[in-house]
This record gives sequence, structure tokens and C-alpha cells, in this order.
Amino acid sequence: PTRFALHGNYPNPFNPSTTIHFELANAGQVVLAVYDVLGQQVAELVNGVQSAGVYEVQWDGRDTDGQVAASGVYLYRVTFDGQQSQSRVMTLLK
Repeated sequence: PTRFALHGNYPNPFNPSTTIHFELANAGQVVLAVYDVLGQQVAELVNGVQSAGVYEVQWDGRDTDGQVAASGVYLYRVTFDGQQSQSRVMTLLK
């Protein structure tokens, strides 16, 4: 990859799981988290140093406590080295 990029999830809307794609041009600290529409963090899918490359991360619609999240609109955000971030919207339907 030549840039930092967050791509749309597939499928969207989804039930019971979706796949999130992102690219890193350089190695660095990556945080990928899911938030509800109120801005509260629902799940943290990635938190660690990642090498440059293309990544796919699956979210099974569960929160950090393992509970199934409610149907609705969620945002997911990937942050690279605490400086760059991108967000997208997804919909969980039951």
C-alpha cells in the first residue's frame, strides 16, 4: 500500500458479522474501534503495532463484554500512530 486508508465494510448492512478493510503504508500503532451513535465505544477490534500491509478485521456484532449489540447504526474508526484517523458508518440489522 502507498497510503493509510480505511475502506467500507462488507456486507453493509450486516447480520451477524461484517469485515472491515484498511491499509497501512508504514508500520505503526493502530487502533480500530466501533462506536455507537452517541460516541460511546462498543468494541475495540485492534490495538497494537501493525506492519505495513492490507488488513481485514471481522466484527461479530458483539461488544467488549461479549454481549450482542443492538440493531442500529455504528461508526468504526481506525487511528494510526495517534495522528491520522478515518471513520466510516455501518448498520447492524437483526
